[in-house]
Amino acid sequence: MTGDARKVPAGRLARLGAFGQLAAGVAGGVVAAGARRLAAGERPRMADLLLTPANAVRVTDQLARLRGAAMKLGQMISLDAGDLLPPELTQILARLRESGSTMPPAQLEKVLTQAWGLGWRRKFRRFDARPLAAASIGQVHRAELPDGRVLAIKVQYPGVARSIDADVDNVATLLKVSGLLPAGLDIAPLLAEAKLQLHEEADYLREAAQMTRYADLLADDARFVVPRPLLELTGPNVLAMDFIDARPIDLLDSAPQGVRDRAMQALLELVLRELFVFGFMQTDPNFANYRWQPDSGTIVALDFGAARSVPPQVQQGYAALLSAGFHGDAAGVRAALIEVGFMSAAQFERHGPALDRIIAVILEQIDRADDFDFADRSFVDRIRAEIPEIAQDRASWHVPPAEALFVQRKISGTVLLAVRLAAHMPLKAMVAPYAGQAVGHTDND
Repeated sequence: MTGDARKVPAGRLARLGAFGQLAAGVAGGVVAAGARRLAAGERPRMADLLLTPANAVRVTDQLARLRGAAMKLGQMISLDAGDLLPPELTQILARLRESGSTMPPAQLEKVLTQAWGLGWRRKFRRFDARPLAAASIGQVHRAELPDGRVLAIKVQYPGVARSIDADVDNVATLLKVSGLLPAGLDIAPLLAEAKLQLHEEADYLREAAQMTRYADLLADDARFVVPRPLLELTGPNVLAMDFIDARPIDLLDSAPQGVRDRAMQALLELVLRELFVFGFMQTDPNFANYRWQPDSGTIVALDFGAARSVPPQVQQGYAALLSAGFHGDAAGVRAALIEVGFMSAAQFERHGPALDRIIAVILEQIDRADDFDFADRSFVDRIRAEIPEIAQDRASWHVPPAEALFVQRKISGTVLLAVRLAAHMPLKAMVAPYAGQAVGHTDND
């Protein structure tokens, strides 16, 4: 489902002005909320004033209008930390996953004329002007060639590619000015990687190559189907591919338990193969990137802009983490978390008891993983209870390496889908072959 048609700000000044409007609107909301709370005899914190419902609406609406890097960053954060963020911020980011205005017809016509030339409609028997979907970087249309082949055409919003660096910097500035991030936290390496990935996602010729590679890797797995690109209609800003009819995969939540379990087992096994066998992963876990065909049970994999190589050191770090977990080795889990970069040695020095309790909860879950029930989230509350102590120590905040974060983002998103579908699966048996073993790497980049 798509939103209303709203022109995407394409020029640098227009996008900068949009950020200025956002900052001014949020600042006005802070002043108004602060005055109300002071009048009521309260002493509000800045974070509380920033995350009011009114400001949540302002942030969501403006980032959804900007689309591109601004909206994509919000979506990325929402899938990584939904269990840990303040509820108000979680609501903003969840709304961003659902938001997505479409280009007005005149703007769409201009983009396609630039890509295909005047008279481009003669290339098709039919081209549906109303998009099937609208996301952060582009929108998708259904089309039919004269020979009857049905295509999905992804059209990039104008100005998105050239605005990436400025948008990421503007979002980072908003975060710093808001006080939500500690002044001493170095997020520059993560921002550089975010810019790199977003530039890669905005290159549809690259995505066509990644799609072909992924389709080749899964060609012998009947559980999955991957569209193939049509290169003669594909360029940097327009991607033509096979249209494959299927339903949104999250609608499986109403399917019988066995159907849900088989689908989620296939998806989780795919993540393990991406990490440990292919050395190549589609790192965007958005639910919309997977669809399901009820008649065959086949899963359709989509959207390969975020596909990237998995460095061997990340593979080995995850293998060590799994091995320690399966052997109940808390000290090994500690060491592996530091090796992968998810935690720092300083954090364990400052918050060792709390982190040890979190590790103990995770090891308990591994013991029950012979038939793991993803719907049972009671252990999450026990973990969440330990987070405030660590989160309040802003001096100890630590940014993991980007290459590990992108992998973890895919794992976390897949787990969230398993929770949504209340799946059961033999998790221990599925993961055991990869725990602590030497891993292959088929990547040739």
